[in-house]
Amino acid sequence: MIVRHYAKEKKSNRNIISPDGNWESTRMLLKDDNMGFSFHITRINKGADFEMHYQNHLESVYCISGKGEVETLDDNQVYQIEAGTLYILDKHDKHRLHAAEPMVMACVFNPPLNGKEVHNDKGAYELYADALS
Repeated sequence: MIVRHYAKEKKSNRNIISPDGNWESTRMLLKDDNMGFSFHITRINKGADFEMHYQNHLESVYCISGKGEVETLDDNQVYQIEAGTLYILDKHDKHRLHAAEPMVMACVFNPPLNGKEVHNDKGAYELYADALS
């Protein structure tokens, strides 16, 4: 069994801050845990507005707290996000996230992340990024 506590992991090398300052992600479960997916608690800063396009991963995102919106850029659909909302990027959807207030999200990625990933210039995570050491 694997047991981890968020407060402890947030102070470890499992806590990654985006270079652009939009988000901070605590990677609770990663590829080397051999579960077939990764699980993260990600905090999105108020006013953050950025595009993502996970070409190498599928993602499910559950909003724990906060408010914002996600827009799918291929069809310009806008979805309101608030506590209790789950959105699923099941088609490698190119999307924009805007945080009207600070948001806390629980995120699941398949295939799992290695740990050090931040968005590349296309808004994606590389498939074979470095693992945490």
